[in-house]
Amino acid sequence: MITIDVHAHVLLPEIEQAVAGRPGHAGHRELDARRNGPAALEVSGRMIGERFPRLTQVPVRLADMDRTGVDAQIVSPSPSHYHYWADADMARTVWRLANEATAAHCAQAPGRLHGLGLAPLQHPSLMVEAVDHALGLGLKGVEISSHAPGLELSDPAYEPFWAHAAATGAVVFLHPFGCTLDERLDRWYLSNIVGQPAENAVALSHLIFSGVLDRHPRLRLLAAHGGGYLPTYLGRADHGWRVRSDARGCAEPPSAYIRRLWFDSLVHDPVVLRHLVETAGPGRVLLGSDYPFDMGAEDPLNRLRAALPDDPALDAVRGRNALHLFDLKDNV
Repeated sequence: MITIDVHAHVLLPEIEQAVAGRPGHAGHRELDARRNGPAALEVSGRMIGERFPRLTQVPVRLADMDRTGVDAQIVSPSPSHYHYWADADMARTVWRLANEATAAHCAQAPGRLHGLGLAPLQHPSLMVEAVDHALGLGLKGVEISSHAPGLELSDPAYEPFWAHAAATGAVVFLHPFGCTLDERLDRWYLSNIVGQPAENAVALSHLIFSGVLDRHPRLRLLAAHGGGYLPTYLGRADHGWRVRSDARGCAEPPSAYIRRLWFDSLVHDPVVLRHLVETAGPGRVLLGSDYPFDMGAEDPLNRLRAALPDDPALDAVRGRNALHLFDLKDNV
């Protein structure tokens, strides 16, 4: 059975060169520093430096994949490249560079590497254009964060984007970067350890409770980090939907929508992963490693085997679901 890792990243220095010194960039860096704290920035900088070849060089990536038994990766730009502070012109530069560089990276290993581009969440009116640019390069969709400044994913301004993604079959990879809890999480790397799963839960709740998934049932949305805290706490969401009229923005109880989404397997706990497979369904969970960052899984396939040793869902999660979601049957 084929093994496909749907959560892997590429670092694109050309994007950081393009945004350096532009109005808004310094403020963005200052906010990032406040949210993460100096210790996290120091450790992350050292980690990225050590893993730079794995983030940028295809032969190194392929050697790692061979070592861990991964046949193919879905490669997305590092979330540090979102730059949602950028104006429309710079945003267009960022997504074009990201899409083109990711496509070029994947083209070095056809059949083994498939890519996702970026879309400017801070400029909803430009997102359809970004999706079309990504698809035109052979990418499988786009990666977005959990929110943009002043905009939640439930905002009506995103309706054309959701509709277009659903109509074209573009996969939307929801991968948070940054957390609005700000300085409350500025030590012990809580900005990532707690912040990322919290952001996933908030973003998915906006999509569910607002009725986005009712209006766009064909939307292919893949949530990183196992969807964060939401899949393990659906009882409270359903209870609120039943007893609160102001929580009734969706047609069905929130738990009904979990099986309309897809999730990666990166939850770092076999018990939680088994619960996710049971809750979302065996056809809705896909192998993900967050390659090659330190908050990822160095050996994702063996972790999956340890969590689902005798489960018939094992082959679906390790690769069959990704073949379907990303329409890879003729490309792997």
